[in-house]
Amino acid sequence: MKIAPVITLSEEERKTLESWSRGRSTQARLVLRAKIVLAAASGKTNEVIAIELGTSKATVGRWRTRFAKLRTTGIQKDAPRPGRTPRLTPAMVDLIVRKTTQEKPVGATHWSTRTMAKAIGVSKATVQRVWAAHGLKPHLVKTFKVSNDPLFVEKLEDIVGLYMSPPEHALVLSCDEKTQIQALDRTQKGLPIHKGRCGTMTHDYKRNGTTTLFAAIDMLEGKIIGTCMDKHRHQEWIKFLKLIDAETPAELDLHLIVDNYATHKHPKVKAWLKRHPRFHIHFIPTSSSWLNLVERWFREITDKRIRRGTFQNVEQLIEAISEYIACHNQSSKPYVWTAKADEILAKVQRARKALEKI
Repeated sequence: MKIAPVITLSEEERKTLESWSRGRSTQARLVLRAKIVLAAASGKTNEVIAIELGTSKATVGRWRTRFAKLRTTGIQKDAPRPGRTPRLTPAMVDLIVRKTTQEKPVGATHWSTRTMAKAIGVSKATVQRVWAAHGLKPHLVKTFKVSNDPLFVEKLEDIVGLYMSPPEHALVLSCDEKTQIQALDRTQKGLPIHKGRCGTMTHDYKRNGTTTLFAAIDMLEGKIIGTCMDKHRHQEWIKFLKLIDAETPAELDLHLIVDNYATHKHPKVKAWLKRHPRFHIHFIPTSSSWLNLVERWFREITDKRIRRGTFQNVEQLIEAISEYIACHNQSSKPYVWTAKADEILAKVQRARKALEKI
């Protein structure tokens, strides 16, 4: 017959246990254990303690014995429990990571959880856990290109300088064309969004023509100067420059940030700019569209108005674009550029070194 160990408390132990037993922020399991030990120290049997505290006799006996052996430390933490030996060894994890980052599966460009699981001999859930732990996402890829423009540094510093420290008595405008915007009409009506179900659109469509959106962001207020035209030749670009000239204060110089599209450098465009000296053109480096903030606004109008729109003709498309511009200008906010030129250059240098190693 087992005999419960006698519990004798020191004054310090009693104060600690009483504090735990009354503590409002103390874990409930520690409160119970403290009460068990205090009751045992008063001479009560395990059966009586179990009834008073509403627990089992086995629980009382366990924590009474643990305290007798390890004192207060013994009831603070649960005893370690034996678990099954993990099947996934560190070597196996390293193998999955190495194959994911350094090898490609036969006949494919990237691994999936199933192809990796088959190659390694583990479950796809195991592969998922390893990938999640190491931040690996083989199914995703980002577009990226380092500019090879010989004047990259000079152009970058020029553009960033305009964004972060614009000249006095001048407006900075980020300009570009969004070409070949299609007026697409779906072949059937879609279902509206519903609780528990997203909206639907047919995968196929009917093309009803295209238009080109010319847009310029006023970096001071974030307002858009925009118009749609059938084509995007130098003639249309000059028309857009005239629109900018008409819609901006005549006393201000205009600094236009544009890409290297041949239309922007046409001889007739250069001749027009000479006749309008308040226009100053700043070209971004080649392969650096991210440096032109109007591209961000093009993404917004595509996501919010064009991609899910249905248009039976080009006129409806142009009307939708004009409406979006008007709504944007009613509550426009300036686009704030925060990346400094030296920070960008450091990142570009790291990218170039990484490419050299491949």
